[in-house]
Amino acid sequence: MSTERELAEHGIEIKHIQNDVDTIMKDMDELKDRLDKIEQSLSKIEGGWKVFILIASAGSFLASWLFNHWLK
Repeated sequence: MSTERELAEHGIEIKHIQNDVDTIMKDMDELKDRLDKIEQSLSKIEGGWKVFILIASAGSFLASWLFNHWLK
């Protein structure tokens, strides 16, 4: 009788574990979707920061040139 009871308890535990695994799989799918969205956003702004650096470099060069020539 105790063997049958143990089997029933293990069956219940297995169902709980399966539910937990299913929940984890759903969460992983949601995380993958979020990561895909983040990657898409980053790829959209990938060229933007290069343009910003170019403009900032040009501005700092111009400011440095004006400062050096203005004080002479």
